Amino acid sequence: MRILHLAPLVLIVSACTAPGHPPQPTALAGAGPPVAARKPYLVESPNGARMDEYYWLRDDKRESPEVLAYLNAENAWRDTAMAHTSALQEQLYAELTGRLDPDESTVPVYDRGYWYYTRFAPGQEYPVYARRKGSLDAPEQVMLDGNRMAAGHPFFRIGATAVSDDGRLLAWTDDTVGRRQYVLRVKDLGTGTTLPDAVTNVEAEFAWAADNRTLLYAAKDPVTLLAERVHRHTLGTDPATDALIYREDDPSFYLGIGRSRSRKYLFIELSSTDQSEWRYADAADPELRFRPVLPREPKLEYTVDHLGADFILRTNWQAPNFRIVRAPIATSTDKRTWRDVLPHRADALLEDFEVATSHLAVNERSGGLLKIRVLPWAPPVGAPSGATPVPRESRPRVSSGTGVAPEGAPTGVPGRLIDAREPAYTMRLVPTPGIDSPTIRYTYSSLIDPEAVYDHDLPSGRSELRKVDKVLGGFATANYATAFIRAPARDGRQVPVSIAWRKGTRLDGTAPLFVYGYGSYGLSEDPAFSSDWVSLLDRGFVVAIAHVRGGQELGREWYEDGRQLRKKNTFTDFIDATRHLVREGYGAKDKVFAEGGSAGGLLMGAVANMAPGDYRGIIAHVPFVDVVTTMLDESIPLTTNEFDEWGNPKEKAFYDYMLSYSPYDNVAAQDYPAMLVFTGLWDSQVQYYEPAKWVARLRARKTDGNPLVFSVDMSAGHSGRAGRYQRYRDTALEYAFILDQLAPGP
Repeated sequence: MRILHLAPLVLIVSACTAPGHPPQPTALAGAGPPVAARKPYLVESPNGARMDEYYWLRDDKRESPEVLAYLNAENAWRDTAMAHTSALQEQLYAELTGRLDPDESTVPVYDRGYWYYTRFAPGQEYPVYARRKGSLDAPEQVMLDGNRMAAGHPFFRIGATAVSDDGRLLAWTDDTVGRRQYVLRVKDLGTGTTLPDAVTNVEAEFAWAADNRTLLYAAKDPVTLLAERVHRHTLGTDPATDALIYREDDPSFYLGIGRSRSRKYLFIELSSTDQSEWRYADAADPELRFRPVLPREPKLEYTVDHLGADFILRTNWQAPNFRIVRAPIATSTDKRTWRDVLPHRADALLEDFEVATSHLAVNERSGGLLKIRVLPWAPPVGAPSGATPVPRESRPRVSSGTGVAPEGAPTGVPGRLIDAREPAYTMRLVPTPGIDSPTIRYTYSSLIDPEAVYDHDLPSGRSELRKVDKVLGGFATANYATAFIRAPARDGRQVPVSIAWRKGTRLDGTAPLFVYGYGSYGLSEDPAFSSDWVSLLDRGFVVAIAHVRGGQELGREWYEDGRQLRKKNTFTDFIDATRHLVREGYGAKDKVFAEGGSAGGLLMGAVANMAPGDYRGIIAHVPFVDVVTTMLDESIPLTTNEFDEWGNPKEKAFYDYMLSYSPYDNVAAQDYPAMLVFTGLWDSQVQYYEPAKWVARLRARKTDGNPLVFSVDMSAGHSGRAGRYQRYRDTALEYAFILDQLAPGP
């Protein structure tokens, strides 16, 4: 190993330290990694107590001199341990940023008289939000310049933007800490003046009412950071007097704000892991009187949009993989009045949809891949003029946009699939305004194809290419190959795996292998392009995504089989997929690296405990590793929302099962692979002290001499650095760490 391992620096904690003057760890130049003091602390629960000797690293205010000194000592060790790779890090950073288009911009979107888009100026970290009136040749009006707004802030992110219906006012949310506690602000686009209205501690998303002076927003609890109330703000009034519209009393529900594509209705969106409820109000109603589309029911989920006299619902009612129905607005609470638009299918998960007056577009996940199905509407037979349309079936049709039509499409399914050209790819609907538009905007990407934006014209069945992401630095898709395989799991299930490599890389068991995974919350890891991975592919790596249980790549059942009391399937799937890739020659047994973040960091922690010998190195980003302690504490952000995902450890069955896999609780006196762990001090999703405690316990118990490096971003949260170029510093550090493990010794 190239990283030096010198005698560790012990943090000495004196029992007689004077009050108000906690002991300070010091990072001595050339010293080894810091070793955290052990302070006995019992974590109580209805099912027994556990000793947590590093609980003291938790500081909710992020102000403890002792804790901050320890984290800074870890960063000092990171810099010392990785100093010999500084030139490689700079080379990688130049590669990674050198692939970015300096003039990157989005495809313009037309909305009520203006073309809207965002763009980056060369070398700038943050986007510029702009519009042009009537024509793309019209003068540009800059609405927001993120670079000017970020000046003086260690962290800055714009959450969401929305223009009032009359086009005069722009509202946006921004975060200058990284805790996702946004501030809602408004700008007069005519004068360029920012109004004095500023609403603090809100969710990123909000919505305008039709009067152009009322905003609907979700306010957060200051401790748990859960959105729990909906308020209306009238411009020019004191936010402290904003009227309460709705309060959610069940802390297991997330709360959001939205507006229908028709712009007629405002929505309050309420959802837990397996239950949802939507409330609607006419956007022009001065009182904003909300009522439920359908009151919540156990295990019933749905999402809503509006068309004519109907709501269009995606729901799992009598449909585990969901179906699309139309429900008359007047009787939406009566399921007997619902009519199928796209029936349930056992072989396809309906993941998302977009409603237009001429058609319905659906993101369908089938065969493990995300696809798009389009259904033209036609008036019901004998219906009066203006009646709500129903879907018209059309035969599958090959378009000239992106290749050949998918094989194996089931017969008798309404609509047709838009075509694809790679064995592993992802197609995703892009929400756009304009319910009367006859086109569908979507993105297409694969592990070797940079993201392309298409407009699909429904009448002709053709897809028009609007943009392909530029990847500079000599990248060409033709130099790479991709595959989509199935890896047998130990219980006989077949785990989909997407793979990419540079042509010329020998698939004979000698290449280094990089395996990525997530597998939680029903979130699917699609085989989409990442320019970051080119730096690995060009160095002879095979890159793979293991689509493990806990996601929904193979439908709802794939998710159900990887959560709560079946969570361990996520971990064993990843291990089994890794071993299959090695057996099939995609990688060398002693050159395998794994990466995951957040709940994927839980996956990394579990894999490190269960199969440490299968990996040369493991990289964990903001990892959720202290499962039991976190889920016992309902004051921690997101805990109460997560019981349906992980289980409630106050119940013994869940407590015992979670304790059996929790990475922090299962750190053992054994050899571990080389490990690099990232966190952010202001993380609101996975608190920084989870990985901090995990690293401390690993340092104390592991029996190997492999490097363990901990990188703490002292000014960022869960998503890391917000700037366009800033985040590549962490990627350069990660790849230098990986390559260093493969380098010959001194």
